[in-house]
Amino acid sequence: MSPDQHRSHSAQEQPGHSPLVWIALVTLMLMAGIAMPGQGRVNAALAAQTGDAFLAALISFTTGLALMLVIAFATARGRRTMRQVKPAFRSGAVKWWYLLAGCVGGYYVLTQTLTIGMIGVAVFTVSVVTGQTVGGLLWDRIGLGPAGRKRLSLMRVAGALLTVAAVLWAVSPQLSGTDRGLSWLLLVILPFSGGFLNSGQQALNGRQSAAYGSPIPATLFNFIAGTFVLLLAWLGKLLFVGGVPGALPDQWWYYIGGPLGCMFIALGAVLVTKVGVLVAAMGMIAGQLVGSLLLDVLMPAPGSLVTFSTVAGTVLTLVAVVVASLPDMLRRPGRGKR
Repeated sequence: MSPDQHRSHSAQEQPGHSPLVWIALVTLMLMAGIAMPGQGRVNAALAAQTGDAFLAALISFTTGLALMLVIAFATARGRRTMRQVKPAFRSGAVKWWYLLAGCVGGYYVLTQTLTIGMIGVAVFTVSVVTGQTVGGLLWDRIGLGPAGRKRLSLMRVAGALLTVAAVLWAVSPQLSGTDRGLSWLLLVILPFSGGFLNSGQQALNGRQSAAYGSPIPATLFNFIAGTFVLLLAWLGKLLFVGGVPGALPDQWWYYIGGPLGCMFIALGAVLVTKVGVLVAAMGMIAGQLVGSLLLDVLMPAPGSLVTFSTVAGTVLTLVAVVVASLPDMLRRPGRGKR
């Protein structure tokens, strides 16, 4: 049986989850998503301190890479799982191009750096979420993730549309007064493509995690590829634009963006093996909104705006996750999909 046939067979025989397991999975989705606005806030502060957004992104990935190197080679579990890499390649369960998934992380950060200042955080968020949702539907349909092909049921499509509507509602107070010319539309395409590719990145990470039996190798390879992409981007910026970065800050919390990224990638790689690309992406989107809301309430940044729409839209994303998950929730544990 070929690896692709084995994955298709596994997807068909994949058992359902009990309600308690679903609660645990949704909690993990939220935790993974919450890490992202925290990382964004830290990286933005580091960019302001150094005066170089490209350098801040590079530092974030570098610290994440350093952490993953320690986990992969200085812990018994890490070394044990890294020994599964060669067998996974030999069997064909992992293709060499899966390792390029980490480049998407670098691309996503670049789209964030290049567009947020011109289209705003709200438009960026809606564009990314729409890309993640469309990507989640497509990657699940063609079977890019480790769970194989998933049917585009009415509940899944409704949950996806509800997610985009909920995010649009949550950020609606920040959308007024936006100029929408051709240049604006072209800029919106960048974060949309970043979100679209990000859901594919999670799918490939899930395939690797299933093959290795752990998310550690996939997370490490993501940070190696992403760091390389951002290093090239930063060097290109120095070469063609110039500019000497400011002094690095002394406070430790400026450097936790990388570890937060490790949390997001590792949890995402595990979650797509359990619930598929679409539901995992939607759950982490809900976590991002929850995390952003908590930051705006507890540690508001200049210009932060919390309204009824912000809270209601965030709650609606949680409802959307439940709606999209219903087909799997209602399937009894121990029964495969027909």
